[in-house]
Amino acid sequence: MENKQQSNGVVKETKAVKKKVNWSGSLIVASLTGAFGSSFLYGYNLSVVNAPAVYIKKFYNETWQRRYGFSVDESTLTLLWSITVSIFAIGGLVGAIIVTPIVKFFGRKCTLLLNNVFAVAAALLMSLCLLAGSFEMLILGRIVMGIDAGISLSALPMYLSEISPKEIRGSLGQVTAIFICIGVFTGQVLGLPEIFGQESRWPYLFGAIIVPSLIQVVILPFLPESPRYLLLEKHNTSEAEKAFQRFLGKDDVSHEIEEVLAESRVQRNTKLVSILQLLRTRAVRWQVATVVVTMGCYQLCGLNAIWYYTNNIFSEAGINHETIPYVTLSTGAVETLAAVFSGLVIERLGRRPLLIGGFGLMIVFFSVLTVSLTLQTTVHWLPYLSIFCILAIIASFCIGPGGIPFVLTGEFFQQSQRPAAFMIAGTVNWLSNFAVGLLFPFIQAGLQTYCFLVFAGICLAGAAYLFFVLPETKNKTFHEISQAFAKRNKVTLEMQEMNHYPGERKSSAEQESDFTSSVDNGETKKGIV
Repeated sequence: MENKQQSNGVVKETKAVKKKVNWSGSLIVASLTGAFGSSFLYGYNLSVVNAPAVYIKKFYNETWQRRYGFSVDESTLTLLWSITVSIFAIGGLVGAIIVTPIVKFFGRKCTLLLNNVFAVAAALLMSLCLLAGSFEMLILGRIVMGIDAGISLSALPMYLSEISPKEIRGSLGQVTAIFICIGVFTGQVLGLPEIFGQESRWPYLFGAIIVPSLIQVVILPFLPESPRYLLLEKHNTSEAEKAFQRFLGKDDVSHEIEEVLAESRVQRNTKLVSILQLLRTRAVRWQVATVVVTMGCYQLCGLNAIWYYTNNIFSEAGINHETIPYVTLSTGAVETLAAVFSGLVIERLGRRPLLIGGFGLMIVFFSVLTVSLTLQTTVHWLPYLSIFCILAIIASFCIGPGGIPFVLTGEFFQQSQRPAAFMIAGTVNWLSNFAVGLLFPFIQAGLQTYCFLVFAGICLAGAAYLFFVLPETKNKTFHEISQAFAKRNKVTLEMQEMNHYPGERKSSAEQESDFTSSVDNGETKKGIV
């Protein structure tokens, strides 16, 4: 009876703690500043090339004619433009590959800061290309900007997942997706003819990249590094404690310190894991597979195809060609609102319903859009149904598949596994992005409006996999999430703890001795594992 009362007391206390979780000022500023100089720029560079496309192609042709004395042929111009657009993904892949050693050596916050070197360099190259008369500068700038995006889309979710309490980890993680959408919308707005969407002003669209970077460089240095990184990788307990205090907005952070150290004792050591080691670790096989599936579906689910069809569908609905850029803003607005909605409800509904539900809704609207596009010449109101389907698909994507994959990658893995996991996620993300850009024109040419059924099939496969495999992760510690996968990975909890690092283990007595000495000395040493 006494034990039961104690248990009830613990439950009540836990609930009380959850209710008291606040968004401290440092936590809010870190998430907004980090995202503004990182994921915002990724979204911005996805859309910024659309508005000035005609003027950039004209610049390519004029440069070619000035150099060689004749105009560039249509096929070469198309190739140059395709390279300009798609090479962003190649840069992203490079950034995703090099991010692991960078975040290990410099830390999460410093990686975000140093990454601005790529953003500023890219902005200068692209904004000055017209003045220099060199289209190669624009292409090179797109590569460099892609490297920036590849690094930021791994380092930012990693930073956000490590600074946030588990009770709001999902909401804070959605900041990445929200700022991607805001970036896309901003690129659409600045590309309007009244602003920078003119032949003489289009370089300013790329020069504007400097602004978010400078804001991040000014503000982020005054915010703490990831406390988990400081404690587990730098072994600096005093700085980790200060970071926890600022991010959580309270003085007593002993519970959080102990929770992280408990993870450290479970892991046995904090040596950084390579991609090969992570893939060989039996205890995380299904976590890795789930990250690959979610990131693959994130790019392959057909949203890029929607952007391809948008202008044509608006034209078919009778919208004036000059008005289409303004109507297109509705897609960016819907995208942003859906991402914000997801951030507000993710801690109530959970990751699993939003992710599976988002894919499910996309299947429905892709199917309706296929019918609508096929028959729209026979029924006068069907183009309006197509517009509705486009907006609904964008909203369905943003409430779940558009942001939760980044959250899950941060939640699935222990501290020393996380950089390798984000490298895998980033590699899948950017390879899938490049594959869509390369293959979609051929799919569209062969299947016409039926191409959306291919994407519906991908969404169905992704939703089915997640329905059977993905556990709910909201309000769970990293260790609890690992336990949820233990049965599927066919390892006992004891084996799971030992399998994290089969090579370098200490006895329990040695670990306890190390932990005790660290507490006595007031700082964590390398022996804490």
